[in-house]
Amino acid sequence: MLNLYHVNSLVHWEEREIHLRDHMIGFFSQEVRSFLRSINPAWDIRRVEAPALMPRSLVSSAYSNADIWVQEALSAGDTTLVLRPETTPSTYAYMQHILGNHSKTRLPLCIWQAGRSYRREQEQPTKHMRLKEFWQIEFQCAFTADSGNDYHAACLEPVRRMIASLIHLPTRIVASDRLPAYSEVTMDIEVDNGDKWMEVCSISRRTDFPQRYRSQPKKGAAIDHDVLVLEIAIGLDRCVYNWSIAAEQ
Repeated sequence: MLNLYHVNSLVHWEEREIHLRDHMIGFFSQEVRSFLRSINPAWDIRRVEAPALMPRSLVSSAYSNADIWVQEALSAGDTTLVLRPETTPSTYAYMQHILGNHSKTRLPLCIWQAGRSYRREQEQPTKHMRLKEFWQIEFQCAFTADSGNDYHAACLEPVRRMIASLIHLPTRIVASDRLPAYSEVTMDIEVDNGDKWMEVCSISRRTDFPQRYRSQPKKGAAIDHDVLVLEIAIGLDRCVYNWSIAAEQ
């Protein structure tokens, strides 16, 4: 990881680190797939890629323009675009599309993305990994609220072990120091890199999926369900950074 621009939070990644990130994407996606289907074989799990640019209207109101990179408006008719601060809204848009247009697509449904996100982070030394441009892998796992499975509680230890198996440093599960408005519960997975306990993963049970889900039993009327979303959000740059620290020990 090189800081060639001499600007905090802007880094160059070299080939070894890029290969490691690619390996993590493949490994994490297969492990999450295996975990979900071990609890419920009905999980439909797919990958999607969305543009890094997205309409400002889709970004959570929790982000002000001071937090994100907003396009300059060149004319009154332009759609205001931003560099996405997270992948969730674009994943939700895709989930709504396939649930609404493909009759065989049903819950439980997991859509995941791996790619860059962008935020106006505070100026801090690079070792804190508060990057302005960073890689995430985010799994949005939607299921009916009346499901008998507590996917959030069940996934905490498997995800911790998954991360620990690649980053050979002490890991722990802790309650997040912030509870977003969209979440019923959020837990973090942290890695002890010798300098600090650093958050590398956040796991939430979200309540903000934009629509209800309608199921059709073989007999009787259709049933509308509230939808919950298990979100597993992993900072790939932070995982690569901490892996490198462990490799040097």
